[in-house]
Amino acid sequence: MASITFEHVGKVYPGGTRAVEDINLEVGDGEFVVLVGPSGCGKSTLLRMVAGLEEITEGTLKIGDRVVNDVSPKDRDIAMVFQNYALYPHMTVFDNMAFGLKLRKMPKDEIRRRVEEAAKILEISELLDRKPKALSGGQRQRVAMGRAIVREPAAFLMDEPLSNLDAKLRVQMRAELGLLHARLKTTTLYVTHDQVEAMTMGDRVAVLRKGRLQQADVPRTLYDHPVNLFVAGFIGSPSMNFVYGRLEGEGDEVYASFAGHRLVVDRRGLEQRPGLADHVGKELVIGIRPEAFEILPAWAGPTEGRTMEVDVDLVEQLGSEAFVHFEQPAPPVITPDIQELLEDQGSDAASLGTTTTFTARVNPDYAPASFTKVTLVVDTAKLHYFDKDSGEAIY
Repeated sequence: MASITFEHVGKVYPGGTRAVEDINLEVGDGEFVVLVGPSGCGKSTLLRMVAGLEEITEGTLKIGDRVVNDVSPKDRDIAMVFQNYALYPHMTVFDNMAFGLKLRKMPKDEIRRRVEEAAKILEISELLDRKPKALSGGQRQRVAMGRAIVREPAAFLMDEPLSNLDAKLRVQMRAELGLLHARLKTTTLYVTHDQVEAMTMGDRVAVLRKGRLQQADVPRTLYDHPVNLFVAGFIGSPSMNFVYGRLEGEGDEVYASFAGHRLVVDRRGLEQRPGLADHVGKELVIGIRPEAFEILPAWAGPTEGRTMEVDVDLVEQLGSEAFVHFEQPAPPVITPDIQELLEDQGSDAASLGTTTTFTARVNPDYAPASFTKVTLVVDTAKLHYFDKDSGEAIY
């Protein structure tokens, strides 16, 4: 095994198009790191540079202690798993998995040992005599993984390997890949567009935007402490709610005012974000995760300064939780960060109208009916704050 180190790595195509810019990141020995971001953000280009399929224009790339900028793909000691599995249709599963080892002229006994061991790990031993056309999508994905495993490489590179599977199978294969990594402990760099996939699989997650690394950290830190509006909006499902607001000081209290509401900012929130002191009296962007809302029964205790009375537009009951959608009389937040997130979702600013749509994730036992009024309680310790102009988080 080996680490993968990016030092000021960049990629510029002929004609001047810049795909990747000044990437500094280290994937530790045995670590599982996920690259995530919108389409066209440079994550697949970065992976292909590690594989040697794209030339590195700027900076230094190391696998272990060796600089591999000019090393050919076959000499980099990596194995890649592609989105489309890239299996040979005329070969059996055994021959597909053994193909790379045969090219290396490895002894037949060693090839058989490696293939059978990998097949056992992936639970496809009974499929070794079949051809790809006789396999399901999940089985083909396992064969592609097996072909990578038998090489016993220093690192795995995976380019959206689950994207061709249906939703239920993706969830199953996410868990299986996690268990496989826990068993093999092979350094893994994994690319996906699906932030849920990224958060559930990665030891760390690196968020990219327009070829630049925005933030790389453990999933919980990305979720709780995003560095800017882009990361905050990209990570989380449903997405964080954003609204223009203002901080107001009154006596010993600080209030977050937006869309006609005035919430007391929890002391913990102020202590965790000393930078807010410089923004009292100023307009900023307030972020509220859907789970920061709750509908509490009347006996739950005092909630003064922490409630919002809203008109419910739609309620989605999922059994374990419910999503409450409602409009607020405030213009939608439109910044370059938010605009790019909208484009990635196939939308644009013109479609948002003049109000802001909020989503609350609440206890399904207390979920209201659509087209009713309801009082939501807000955990103001979980509010997020961003500079209106730069989009940077305020801490």
